[in-house]
Amino acid sequence: MPAFSLRTVLAAALVLCAASARAATLHREELHIPMAAAGARGLEALLVRPDAPGKFPLVLLSHGTPRDPKTRKNKTPWAMFPQAVEFARRGWAAVVVMRRGYGESGGPYVERTGSCSNPNYTASGKISASDLKAAIEALARRPDIDGTRILAVGVSAGGLATVALTADAPPGLVAAISFAGGRGSLRDFEMCREDRLIAAFHTFGKTSRVPMLWIYAENDHFFGPAVAAKLYDAFETAGGNAEFIKAAPFGKDGHSLFSSAGIPVWTGYVDAFLARHGLTRRSSLLPLPVPPGLKAPLQLTARGRLSFESYLRGGLHKAFAVSPKGDFGWQSARRTIDEATADALKLCRKHAKDCRVVFIDDAPAPPRH
Repeated sequence: MPAFSLRTVLAAALVLCAASARAATLHREELHIPMAAAGARGLEALLVRPDAPGKFPLVLLSHGTPRDPKTRKNKTPWAMFPQAVEFARRGWAAVVVMRRGYGESGGPYVERTGSCSNPNYTASGKISASDLKAAIEALARRPDIDGTRILAVGVSAGGLATVALTADAPPGLVAAISFAGGRGSLRDFEMCREDRLIAAFHTFGKTSRVPMLWIYAENDHFFGPAVAAKLYDAFETAGGNAEFIKAAPFGKDGHSLFSSAGIPVWTGYVDAFLARHGLTRRSSLLPLPVPPGLKAPLQLTARGRLSFESYLRGGLHKAFAVSPKGDFGWQSARRTIDEATADALKLCRKHAKDCRVVFIDDAPAPPRH
């Protein structure tokens, strides 16, 4: 691994940030949202909004749950930074909230569903929603957020949490979006007690009246088309108010549609939904954050240059590694710079041994000694 210090990296990044600050169109801010049950640490969060005065409607972004419980603490709100940017470009204050037991949020993990043979998805969804409610209550008090117009957006287990939130909607919640909402996926095409998940959605549908948009890709390996259709039918039959979109296959696993790579697809669905409900905030999008002046390594192929563009949009902490012949690897939204550099090198070295890290976060990597 390159021999450089964290202090050197941060100094270089600060110089670059200062040079580009005047051109910034978006404000970003790391937060710890107070919640009594989360203790002194509160809920870890990331805010992205237009860099302008005034109040902005709130969109609350809720993450999924990894199949491997050991990785929950490694999750970071920066993983959803590209999604937050897209909502901020549309005039919203986008906040990615880590629920209890994830990342650096305080409190224990409380979303357990029970055994695979006897899961309680309804209780789990309600517990997740309680974290979202606490975040909304705290964020609505900020001078830059309009708490009377709130949009909740969740993916996977965060989608289930969002559906549960609509069933006991807090003041100001005007709409909600669930991407591949569900819980209990053991492995591809296998889940714990599908009937119990269907029953949970039926329960939430009894009291949910907030307009919702549900999006499931045809090739979702967690909750395929047949399961998604049953969840929607149970919710709607109980009285829930949702529009259902069966999206075309996306990538190798459509469960990843709500991602940076899926932006050209999912933003179209979101924009249409917001327009139908009078929630469009801007007639034109704010420009993407100005790239930090980094140029793609010359040895990269066309595919590598496209990946480098994705790297520039990725959340902190991130690193990009390359070999003299153009092999590359990169990772973003890691908990530390050291983790990002190690992961980038590991990916690059699957194809070449002579890889080196050339970029860390939004700055060139310091020279190796």
